[in-house]
Amino acid sequence: MKYRAPIFSRRALPVCALCALFLLTFITACQAKKAAPEAFDEDRNQLIALILSQQLPAQHFSHESLDDNLSRKAFDLYLRQLDPRKRFLLQSDVNQLNAFATHVDDELSRGNVVLPDAGMELLNDRIRQVKKLIDPLLDRGFDLNHLEYLEIEPKKLTFAENREALQERWRLTLKMQVIDTYFDLLEDKKAQQPDIVKQISPEHHPAELKEAIKKVRESTHRALNRLEQQSRQDHYDRYFDAVARAFDPHSDYMAPSSKEDFDIQMSGSLEGIGALLREDDGLIKVIRIIPGSAAEKQGQLQAEDTILAVSEKNGEPVDISEMRIREAVGYIRGPKGTEVRLTVQKPDGSKRTIPIIRDVVRIEETYVKSTVVKQGKHAIGYLRIPSFYRDFVAQSNGKESRNVSDDTLAELIKLKQQKISGLILDLRNNGGGALTDAVQISGLFLPGGPVVQVKDSQGSVRVLEDEDPDVAYDGPLIVLVNQFSASASEILAAALQDYGRAFIIGGEHTHGKGTVQAMMDMNRNLPLLHLQKYDDLGALKLTIQKFYRINGGSTQYKGVEPDLVVPSMFDYLETGEKYMDYSLPWDQVEQVDFAQWNGDRLITEQLRQKGTQWAEKNTAFQKIRQETGKAKARAKQTHVAVFLDGMWQERLELAATRKEAKDAGLLTGNGEDDGEPVEEKKLDELVATDPYIQVALFLFKDGRNAGLSAGASR
Repeated sequence: MKYRAPIFSRRALPVCALCALFLLTFITACQAKKAAPEAFDEDRNQLIALILSQQLPAQHFSHESLDDNLSRKAFDLYLRQLDPRKRFLLQSDVNQLNAFATHVDDELSRGNVVLPDAGMELLNDRIRQVKKLIDPLLDRGFDLNHLEYLEIEPKKLTFAENREALQERWRLTLKMQVIDTYFDLLEDKKAQQPDIVKQISPEHHPAELKEAIKKVRESTHRALNRLEQQSRQDHYDRYFDAVARAFDPHSDYMAPSSKEDFDIQMSGSLEGIGALLREDDGLIKVIRIIPGSAAEKQGQLQAEDTILAVSEKNGEPVDISEMRIREAVGYIRGPKGTEVRLTVQKPDGSKRTIPIIRDVVRIEETYVKSTVVKQGKHAIGYLRIPSFYRDFVAQSNGKESRNVSDDTLAELIKLKQQKISGLILDLRNNGGGALTDAVQISGLFLPGGPVVQVKDSQGSVRVLEDEDPDVAYDGPLIVLVNQFSASASEILAAALQDYGRAFIIGGEHTHGKGTVQAMMDMNRNLPLLHLQKYDDLGALKLTIQKFYRINGGSTQYKGVEPDLVVPSMFDYLETGEKYMDYSLPWDQVEQVDFAQWNGDRLITEQLRQKGTQWAEKNTAFQKIRQETGKAKARAKQTHVAVFLDGMWQERLELAATRKEAKDAGLLTGNGEDDGEPVEEKKLDELVATDPYIQVALFLFKDGRNAGLSAGASR
């Protein structure tokens, strides 16, 4: 069936009048019934559409108009979520849907949403056609030794021109999956039969090949059945989410079940792997590993990994690609002590299976930690802040609870008692947290003054200041950051850099998240005729504010540029705000008055030269350059060879690369605990072997010898 986008006269009535007329004719139906959460209620979804059309332009920081331009953005995001890997829709289907591209705004403002139904029907038709292809293709078999190529990067793929082209895409996909599964079966048996992989030809292992085909057949049908069973409400939720994300990547429509998951995540009461996940173009991507979590301890799962499948120990993997995140999380969660296996695709295109023992987040491992490194008669402090933690609920109830500001002060007092002559403040992988702590911790190193500027959606700018003139530590200071230092940690690093208080070391940039989001309960924002009594409408997460440095520049998009840029294992990743769709741009406001730090400090330009020279000669940094170079090359090779020998060689090369990286200390975590407290062991090993800490220690020593820094803190 073909769909034609509804065409509305823009001169008929002003939008506000249309909304009013719509509400008057709509209210009775809304109040007359209350749909069960599982049922699709057309009136409820029309109401959600109307709320989005009003609240997003009015409340979002950008105040971007809901017009044809924004419609195109929303349509683009919707289409990428509908068929993210271009495995179902034909170009002719996309051409039909393109008729809606500039009418999303009209659909929303009139509460007459059509696109999700059109997309659902076209997608389900194609899924049913693909289901009929699977068994014949697998029964026919494959020439596993014949060299063929398959493009695996969705952004480089076009939609198939016809059904024959789509069938060929699926044939190559199934061939690749059979080979991968066949290799997995061989490697699973390698522990009991070490010689099994000496001959990889299926002629030597027919049972394993037969089992591989069976597994691929079953998993593919399960995945297709699940996709076909997506509800009409799922399609509408995906559509609403695309509309919100068209304003910026941190704005979301959260359906009631998604809001519940968000509340669980924020309470920290969930047992699982300890990773922050996000639905990105229909795929489940790891955004951040939570400090103290099972995933952090295991060490192999990293930010920017895409989770393709999930299985229990010894269980069959469930394909979660193109699964809504709330459903995917249901497979990943589980009781403490049980093993979950994640099949992930790394940013370089390689795939691996990662076993993780589920556990609760070990809160004590998220706390600030410190130690001291001796340099002859001198001592250098090392202080790690994994996140900006604060229990606002306990605080509001008058209960005592730990927070990062108090803990940082306590650690600084301990370090000062050991007469440190320099301090390394580690903010790497710190995804942020409470803004109040960014200001308070800045004040531990500064004698009062402005720390950050916050601009709201009305254009008002307020300056947040450290009002305490006391300084907890006034000696030379080096701050470590990386591409996953974000939000509040960027504010702290930026303030210390602007004052000339600290020397910043890291990769090319920090994450660049300089925005603030707020949750809007959609039911509580319905004053008209008690519409708030209607069934749960979900929530809207909106970007409402933006951060600016005291020098006037925003931390948004660009992040913080270190004084000394050193090689990073994340250099090959396209991670950060600048790589996210429709992220808010960098801009600036007026600089505020502030006085440069005139105490002990490291002289930037000379140490930048010294540090660059040291990093170029350091073997660990040389190894990082080599590994990131290989990863960049692999990431570009998305037109992959699909044949037995080539895929086996690629496996061997990736395994060798991982072993080299681990032996060089570039990978952390092995899933084992030899009895020594994990955090203590990691901290000691980190300080002794981490090249970023080592370059900081070198700069303290060299700066001291060259007279570029002063002695012990007062």
